[in-house]
Amino acid sequence: MPTISACIVAYCDYEEVCAAVRSILHFTSAPDFTLYIVDNASPDGCGKQLADTDWADPRVQVLCLPENVGFGRGHNAVLGKLHSSVHFILNPDIVLTGDILQPMAEWLLAQPGAAMATPLAPKFGGAFKKADDHYTMQDEDLTAPRRIEFCTGSFMAVRTDVLQKIGGFDPAYFMYVEDADLTQKVLREGTVWLAPQFHAVHAWHRAPMRDAGKFKMQLVSMGRYFKKWGCGKGSV
Repeated sequence: MPTISACIVAYCDYEEVCAAVRSILHFTSAPDFTLYIVDNASPDGCGKQLADTDWADPRVQVLCLPENVGFGRGHNAVLGKLHSSVHFILNPDIVLTGDILQPMAEWLLAQPGAAMATPLAPKFGGAFKKADDHYTMQDEDLTAPRRIEFCTGSFMAVRTDVLQKIGGFDPAYFMYVEDADLTQKVLREGTVWLAPQFHAVHAWHRAPMRDAGKFKMQLVSMGRYFKKWGCGKGSV
């Protein structure tokens, strides 16, 4: 049975992070599982609250960073600590509704050449439903696992040896598009899969759509990505 680990990078919103952590602990029974919570110097005191919380579970490790280093570098902070077979990169707004981490890790390792996978995202409503459905591939036939060219950073299962070999996320990205960049790096080591037999709930905070500063940050990251990889899939 493969060993597993997971990491959540937090920035404010203590209650949301707690909901994610408790759902993960509740549905993941593996005794050798480690869940890392990395706080990105939350100005609202979230990091101290997380560190002071009695999780009543020795599998939780909280790491409070002295400054906000961004999403990718936050996840990279635990890269050298990992001894698992499969590592999960999770958003703080992810909530599990069943035991999927261990089965998903086993499935990933059973696929010859597979290096990364993501579960089926739930359907969304609201003003951006059409765009979100396309982004999460809800407008396609998702009844069976399939190879994909992009894996969302909200929920990634990655072979730990591959993640460590490629050095994790590119630290040049502060936020946004770093998941697409990581996928391109992983694709040089193996295949990437959508595994629709596994499900998770994602609150789906579309911050760039509501915040001009974050939208600009997303555009900068997109420019960095296309300069690095070009417009073709996997091209340099």
